[in-house]
Amino acid sequence: MPESTLAKYPGWQPKRCLNCKDQAKGPTSSQRKTPPRASRAASASREENLTVAEVLAKYSAGPTDGVFTDGAAEPNPGPGGWGVVYVVGGKIVGERYGHEGHTTNNRMELRALIEGCALVPEGTPAVVYTDSQLCVNTITQWAKGWEARGWKRKGGEIKNIELVKELYALFEGRKELELRWIAAHSGVLWNEYADSLATAYRRSKV
Repeated sequence: MPESTLAKYPGWQPKRCLNCKDQAKGPTSSQRKTPPRASRAASASREENLTVAEVLAKYSAGPTDGVFTDGAAEPNPGPGGWGVVYVVGGKIVGERYGHEGHTTNNRMELRALIEGCALVPEGTPAVVYTDSQLCVNTITQWAKGWEARGWKRKGGEIKNIELVKELYALFEGRKELELRWIAAHSGVLWNEYADSLATAYRRSKV
C-alpha cells in the first residue's frame, strides 16, 4: 500500500489474509507429504494396463535381445500374474504368461524368471531381465550363502524358498544365462510387453 495512503490513517496496520499467513508459515505436514502434481501424474501414468498390441504401438526403446520377465499382484497379496517374452533381433521367439488367484508380487517375479529361463534353448547365451532388484540380489548375492548354511538365513525364514531354490539351480546349471536388472516402467519396449503379459489376467484382452 502507498505511504501517502497510510499517512491518512495513523496507527492503522494492514492485516494479512489467511492465505498469506499460511504461506508465511510454510506447508503443513499433510501438504509436505503430498507429492507435486507432476509426480502424481507420473506415478499414475505407470499403471497403464495396456494390451500387448498397445505396448507395441507405443514403445520402441531398449534392448532388442534377451528374455524379459515381470510379475504382478494387486492387491499384494492378492490375485496376480506373470509374463515373459524371449526376443532375438527385435523379433519375438516365444512368450508365456499365467496367473494365480492368491499370490504376491515377489512370487510372481520369481515364477516369471523360472518360466523365462525355460524359453531359451540350453546352451544358448541370453540375458534374462527383471525389474525386481530383490530377485537379482537373491540369486546373485544371497542364495549361495543360504545354500551353504542349509538354506537358512540369519534374519529368519527365506520367503518363497521353493521358488528361490529352483531359480538358483537354474542359473547355477546354465552359466550361459545372465540375470540382469532393468528399470520398471522406463519406456523399455520389451519390459513393458512383459508387464502387459503379467497383468493380462486383469483384462478381457491380452
